[in-house]
Amino acid sequence: MHVIHDIGPVWNTESRILFLGTMPSPASRLAGFYYIHPRNRFWPVMEKIFGVTLPSVNERRAFLLQNNIALWDVLCGCDIDGAQDSSIKNAVPNNFTQILNESKISRIFCTGKTALLLYEKLCAKNYSVPYEGLPSTSPANASWTLEKLCEEYRKKIFADAFH
Repeated sequence: MHVIHDIGPVWNTESRILFLGTMPSPASRLAGFYYIHPRNRFWPVMEKIFGVTLPSVNERRAFLLQNNIALWDVLCGCDIDGAQDSSIKNAVPNNFTQILNESKISRIFCTGKTALLLYEKLCAKNYSVPYEGLPSTSPANASWTLEKLCEEYRKKIFADAFH
């Protein structure tokens, strides 16, 4: 199925780091916000490492902005089966020029191998901001426990972006 990404990025001029997923899941597209599937661990990781509770979309959006975190996806469109990154074909990247030019983003974190590979292939040559991959928070990445994810995200976020 061809999917067009219509969820806007979350960012402001004070954003310092940018998290990029691959493409919103069907649950996220339906809800109109990122990482909504209840088994995805992105929000539990953020809650645990920042010591907050973020039950609603509005609270999550406010949290991101208050902590100078931007959130979007690598792709603005692709052919995909459900939420399976491995099925992606005909990928079309988002344009990050405005966000990167009008914010203080100094590091991009791709959440998962596919997001990283697609960013490297389709986007990296167009931007000078350093980027790296983080483990996927998807439940399909079962080898990474919540505790291990929190440790890795904490280490990268605070060491690289908030110094």
